[in-house]
Amino acid sequence: MFLIAGIVFIICGIIMLLKPQWVYMLTELWKSSVTGDPSRLYLLSTRIGGGFVTAVGILAIVSFFLQ
Repeated sequence: MFLIAGIVFIICGIIMLLKPQWVYMLTELWKSSVTGDPSRLYLLSTRIGGGFVTAVGILAIVSFFLQ
């Protein structure tokens, strides 16, 4: 279970790191009636969150192999 979750977390984390605009389009754009780009703070916080999600995925995979 940790292996599959780790792989999913790593994929999601890398997407958050490299393409935070995609995350914005999927999660926030439909909520607003005003179209526009996400703020710099949103992009930065999404990238930081992506780093944490990627790290959790790596730890999950390491945990799987250490058991």
